[in-house]
Amino acid sequence: MTELPLVVLTNRVFPQTRAAFEGVARVVANEQSEPWSHDQVIERCREAAGLMAFMTDCVDRDFLDQCPNLKVIGAALKGYDNIDVEAASERGIQVTIVPDLLTEPTAELAIGLMIALGRHVPAGDAGIRASGFAGWRPQLYGTGIRNSTVGIVGFGLVGRAIARLLSGFGCRIVAFDANPFEAPGIEAASFENVLKLADIVVLGLPLTEATTGLIDAEAIGRMRHGALLVNPARGSLVDEAAVADALDSGHLGGYAADVFECEDWARPGRPGAIDARLTRPGARTVLTPHIGSAVMSVRREIELSAATSITEALAGKVPAGAVNRPTRQTSIPALTK
Repeated sequence: MTELPLVVLTNRVFPQTRAAFEGVARVVANEQSEPWSHDQVIERCREAAGLMAFMTDCVDRDFLDQCPNLKVIGAALKGYDNIDVEAASERGIQVTIVPDLLTEPTAELAIGLMIALGRHVPAGDAGIRASGFAGWRPQLYGTGIRNSTVGIVGFGLVGRAIARLLSGFGCRIVAFDANPFEAPGIEAASFENVLKLADIVVLGLPLTEATTGLIDAEAIGRMRHGALLVNPARGSLVDEAAVADALDSGHLGGYAADVFECEDWARPGRPGAIDARLTRPGARTVLTPHIGSAVMSVRREIELSAATSITEALAGKVPAGAVNRPTRQTSIPALTK
């Protein structure tokens, strides 16, 4: 009797996700809330045919060299900058993602971050918890979305979802994307003009070599004095030290982020932690721990989608979420055009 292939799940998953592999594969899964270290993942994947990867994993050439039996990496992700897809292709490994399930919850959180930052929600909450509440006072006047100009940098799925959610807020929306676009009610503008015009700049870009550090000191300097910056996309789109400098000088009115430079594992020289100036008491920041897709039903769907991709690839099929064409001859066929 042929032994079932081994699949490794590097982070804790729903019971339904594990059940999806019954009769198809043997499963080794992380049962804890904390992710395994890079070396621990490699050790568990040495004999594995399949890997369900998460944001905490860095799948580089060295990793793949130590896991020669891998046939498929099913990322429970939309962005896959932490996986060396070229190296995987050279080794005949199929890489798949979950392309669309994260879009709506990420856009929804972006709106929440905009409101929380502009309306000083964290400061108000902290004040009540520290000193109680004695009634209304003329304080914490902030920035609303209505009658503001919101600039969206990156007008792909997430950027368009943010724009759609903003349509009922009575704001002007200007947007930039590297690819020309037309959208009702949206003003297409250059990157520089989006920064110049917007009261609130929100990012909707993937992390690539071209977009890493895009929002640096120079870009922030082009923004309106007192403008707000919101990042629900990828941490390393933003130079956090430059953001902290701009907050200290007063040029930037506030920064909200769900993602941080320190978690972009595949980026050489990434910071080891969030700039301390962004987390100190009284900082004009709203920071959430990468919860853009942390909706129970959505996370379950994401995992099940990744599981389906893995089982399909192991069966010799090309999964719907495949992002590469493996070049080495394997049991997994190349993508059709």
